[in-house]
Amino acid sequence: MRNVVKVELGARSYEVRIGTGLIGNAGAEIRPLLRRPRVAVVTDATVGALHLAELRAGLGDVEMVSLALPPGEGTKCWAEFQRVVEWLLEQKVERKDIVVAFGGGVIGDLVGFAAAVLRRGVRFVQIPTSLLAQVDSSVGGKTGINSPAGKNLIGAFHQPSLVLADIDVLGTLTARDFLAGYGEVVKYGLLGDPLFFEWLEAEGPRLAAGDRATRLKAVTRSVEMKAEIVARDETEEGDRALLNLGHTFCHALEAATGYGERLLHGEGVAIGCALAFELSQRLGLCSQEAPSRVRAHLREMGMKVDLADIEGDLPDAEGLIALMAQDKKVLDGKLRFILARGIGEAFVTSDVPREVLKGLLEEALAARR
Repeated sequence: MRNVVKVELGARSYEVRIGTGLIGNAGAEIRPLLRRPRVAVVTDATVGALHLAELRAGLGDVEMVSLALPPGEGTKCWAEFQRVVEWLLEQKVERKDIVVAFGGGVIGDLVGFAAAVLRRGVRFVQIPTSLLAQVDSSVGGKTGINSPAGKNLIGAFHQPSLVLADIDVLGTLTARDFLAGYGEVVKYGLLGDPLFFEWLEAEGPRLAAGDRATRLKAVTRSVEMKAEIVARDETEEGDRALLNLGHTFCHALEAATGYGERLLHGEGVAIGCALAFELSQRLGLCSQEAPSRVRAHLREMGMKVDLADIEGDLPDAEGLIALMAQDKKVLDGKLRFILARGIGEAFVTSDVPREVLKGLLEEALAARR
């Protein structure tokens, strides 16, 4: 079982290979890229314990050195970034070598950023091990770390040379981690493919239950949509901003909860998508049925949907809006939102009256009491 999606970026084009057994065949997959038979792998302790031995065996006669970082969003910080860069220098990684990011979105973002700045840019391969990373963060070249001021505010665009999305590893995810990644899958249907969203409404339970064929199709369609958008707009000057559906709300909520276990990124995306559709309906852009349908599907999948689903304290509406103002998508001091005229009809706008946004947040916060 294998599909291949090409990210068309001229001389920097690369393949995203999606299927089974890719980690066990990693040597054959990566070897054509190597100038010498050696790779430096950065993972986290959780992924390393589960899958590093398989990767080492799969690389065959390709020498592997590895570093395992702590798991969790807190790893996307200056201290761990410095640790990775210094370790890669200690390993004498050269400009023509390959660095492998072996993990979820945190590892992919952090290691990609390290590769971007090491010796002014070394090549790297993404081997994403979470659903979220396979369908979103491993594709498109966005790399970076978080700051206390906001998420992903420090980083660079640095495209991988190859992405290996082995759907077998999804079977080792906890139910919560899998569903967090599903938040990004749903996003693709909501932003630009109503038939895909309709398919997810029907097949989502089978996908969550572990059906391989369904997972292969969901990951492939998600990657196809992202690759098409990235090819048109690599550095987010236009269409690529659509991929941030739900993220203006999400990033503010992640900052408010300390980038920790209280709210995983994909959970924040799901809540953010629900809020974006609710905001769209309040502005008269879409029917009342659209946000209800979004929430109904997310609820059916057992996902977080509202602010009431987040444990612990949250800032008030003004506090959340202030956190939104730190988002990367702010342009000329104005918040940019991805809203929708319906399922699969997303667009970018800065024309959101503050009082409507504040009212939405106040009502969502009041429902927590």
